[in-house]
Amino acid sequence: MNDLRIAVLDDYQRVARKYADWDSLNARVEVFHEAFPGADTVVSRLAEFDVVVAMRERTPFPADVLRRLPRLRLLVTTGPVNASIDVPAAKALGIVVCRTGYPDAAATAELTWALILAAVRNLPAETRHVREGGWQTSVGILLEGKTLGLLGLGRLGSRVARVGQAFGMETIAWSRHLTTAKAAEHGVTAVAREALFARSDVLSIHMVLSERSRGLVGAAELSAMKDTALLVNTSRGPIVDEGALVDALRQRKIRGAALDVFDAEPLPADHALRTLDNALVTPHIGYVTEGNYQVFYQDAVENIAAFVAGEPIRVLER
Repeated sequence: MNDLRIAVLDDYQRVARKYADWDSLNARVEVFHEAFPGADTVVSRLAEFDVVVAMRERTPFPADVLRRLPRLRLLVTTGPVNASIDVPAAKALGIVVCRTGYPDAAATAELTWALILAAVRNLPAETRHVREGGWQTSVGILLEGKTLGLLGLGRLGSRVARVGQAFGMETIAWSRHLTTAKAAEHGVTAVAREALFARSDVLSIHMVLSERSRGLVGAAELSAMKDTALLVNTSRGPIVDEGALVDALRQRKIRGAALDVFDAEPLPADHALRTLDNALVTPHIGYVTEGNYQVFYQDAVENIAAFVAGEPIRVLER
């Protein structure tokens, strides 16, 4: 494998080499720590690589980019799926796409609650004031007795619901195929979509990004929410109309938003969401835990070794 060239992308925290034995591949491994700004940069930086390891959906690989990487033979994505990779196009070009494991949904569910608690108790501002020599400056909100609305009640949404119930919150949910019986299995009340937005004190999004969910939360939905409500998104940025959300926050149509995902990532330095005092933002760290990274990178190394041996594993077909 000495001539094999492997690119490991978007290692923002500079930990890829820590969590897996890349030397075991006996190949030339280059780790990139910064995001590539645009398709042309992706192509120019990766033109000489046989294998690329992509961290989740940080770097897109549409058909146009794949066609311009004639040397690429294996593309490994961390996690079980990757909406930013055109898998059929890769297959047509003879590029094998493999996935890795993903321990469970606990990491993102826990971050969801970190964001909720930080937002309702104004922790970023209060912490800043203490560091600056000040003291109490705001009044927080009690969650007990409030309504937690869940846009999606799957593996993640149901976990978030259980914590809300432990806090004494009423839990309600909506998704296109959610039934009363299915919601009841989790102690949640299924409601109409309109009721979800109107009744929620905290509205948390837990849906897969698709053409049907893109822009699902727009100006009309935000206007239907209480002016005291908090919107939380740890799913995918484009599920929310970002422009409409910025307008709603500026006009104080809702109390605030707690966000871990955005339309463009990394979030542009001059983006309004970085400056609004009622927007709590984190840099898409829902899945960024030691346990997940160990599985991601160790499985990636295993995938590459299997591919070189002529027996690819964890192959994505679509």
